[in-house]
Amino acid sequence: MKPHLLCSVILTVAGLSACAHHGSDFASHSDVGEHTSTTLNAYHWQLDRAVTASGNADMQWILPNQSQQPLTLTFNEQQQRLVVSGLCNPSGASYDVDGSKIHISQVASTMMMCPDESLMRYEQAVGQRLPQASSWGITRMHDEPVQQPSLTLRFQDGAQWVLKGTPTAETEYGSIGETLFLEVAAQPVPCSDPSINNRQCLNVRTINYDAAGLRQGQGQWEAFSGTIDNYQHTPGVRNVLRVKRYTQKDAPADGSNYAYALDMIVESEAIKLILVAALCTCQCTHDLPVVASYTTLYRWVGTATRPLPMVSGSAA
Repeated sequence: MKPHLLCSVILTVAGLSACAHHGSDFASHSDVGEHTSTTLNAYHWQLDRAVTASGNADMQWILPNQSQQPLTLTFNEQQQRLVVSGLCNPSGASYDVDGSKIHISQVASTMMMCPDESLMRYEQAVGQRLPQASSWGITRMHDEPVQQPSLTLRFQDGAQWVLKGTPTAETEYGSIGETLFLEVAAQPVPCSDPSINNRQCLNVRTINYDAAGLRQGQGQWEAFSGTIDNYQHTPGVRNVLRVKRYTQKDAPADGSNYAYALDMIVESEAIKLILVAALCTCQCTHDLPVVASYTTLYRWVGTATRPLPMVSGSAA
């Protein structure tokens, strides 16, 4: 069995805070107002701006790192679930709407340590903000395409976020798609691409579950040269994903006939690789030292004149 450190899924008291504008500012530029859950569920909502109750820009909710995926909210009416992405850990909550009113529960999140402490603090602040949302509305602006509406999320203290909508895969491809489970290995693998030198691709295999959710088997590992919408891989972290696969009507001649979109992260675990330096003056043994209270992966380093196998072991 592959050694690993399993990251537990915990319940965190969380909520979201992000960007919004003063209500009067939004109303003066909008031409269509909506409170239909159909539109709410048809888009991924990416945080664009935020304002305080007095109408001043609230920049604490805008990530300074442009390479970081923006905070994104996705509402699933069928499951009454809100998926929060663009943070360090995948997060989610239940929600319900009643006209223009909205109620969002506490947020459940995996609890892996973020490599960036500021991102961890941002995630925690977002988690504490989301249950404070009280109302919502969707508008289409005069100077924006019809395909990109804006969601205004209002909070109990009068502050607001404005989030830009991008169509979900169901909206874009016109179907509900086929549900698949993919296991993504912790480390990417080389893959062939004549247009990109030394390209790295996700290493994936399909997972089969029965009706009770019990794992029944898996396919062979293979390089995945495509992309999975809304999934950002972190090297060193193995994930099991529930994805939707859609048939592309106008697929490129040199590309796949399918498009993939992340539905949810089912399982996540960090694989920790430790290099143990052994200064040997004689032939080294391959006994593994007990160095941790969790199962992990070791490379036992011996003398340079001897092949060094990859071995695994567990702490007592």
